[in-house]
Amino acid sequence: MRDLPFIDAHVHLWDLSRDRYAWLSPPFGDAGPNGNTQSIARDHLLDDYLAEAAGWNVVGMVHLDAGAANPLAETDWLQDMADVRGMPNGIVANASLDDPSVGALLADHSRRRNVRGIRHIVNWHKDPNRTYTPRDLTGDEAWARGFGLLAKYGLSFDLQAYPDQVAGLARLIERHPETPVIVNHTGMGVDGDANWRAAMKTIAALPHVSIKISGLGFVYRPFTAIAVRDRVRETIDLFGTGRAMIASNFPTDRLFADFDTTLDALADAIADFSEGERRALFARNANRIYRLGLDV
Repeated sequence: MRDLPFIDAHVHLWDLSRDRYAWLSPPFGDAGPNGNTQSIARDHLLDDYLAEAAGWNVVGMVHLDAGAANPLAETDWLQDMADVRGMPNGIVANASLDDPSVGALLADHSRRRNVRGIRHIVNWHKDPNRTYTPRDLTGDEAWARGFGLLAKYGLSFDLQAYPDQVAGLARLIERHPETPVIVNHTGMGVDGDANWRAAMKTIAALPHVSIKISGLGFVYRPFTAIAVRDRVRETIDLFGTGRAMIASNFPTDRLFADFDTTLDALADAIADFSEGERRALFARNANRIYRLGLDV
């Protein structure tokens, strides 16, 4: 499995001297959805990622916004890197969709050659140790208007939300079939299997929605291959082998397990799939969905 071409569909890089990342800054503690991030609060550059992923045949990557204080500066740093090094092949940039002036930022991001989409993390949870936002933005008219602008700039949307938010989001997403949506981190199913399953069934019914199989350490602490296998298989049952992508979410997922342990668990879960299906899940789907143009 490690010899298969791998386009890692969810990677984070950061240079802490270039920008501020609130979630990677002191004081550190165990509260919050990520827990204590001190162990990963150091520079994570392209060579650091490639060294950690050396046991895998990485042929491309999609970079997801890492929460930089200046989103456009983060995009420019990544685009400069890509122009010199060839990676990241795709960039999913940050923009607050509820900002009345978000259109200007979307336009600026879209002018950077490798930008493919936008992420605005909207995970809201009643448990303060689970929530990323002080309230649920996804029901706001302003947020819906911002979402509606994405197609104008040819941008997809990476959706990081909790299952309880999906019913309302699905109605909005259904109204915008022109905007591809990629669900992050296997749907963030932290509130039980039935809750997660119902939400994923709802959103998987929309043909322009796909999903990244990653971030399972958020759900299974400790990270266990048996639990991961069941969730991976159910996800693929819901979305099919043509709308799912294997991704590492590194270095964030190092909070739960090392790179090889994480990817081995995901690979083992699909070991009995056909070669074509495994190639799709490891690279071809990401290549198509993020419009990377690689030969995989």
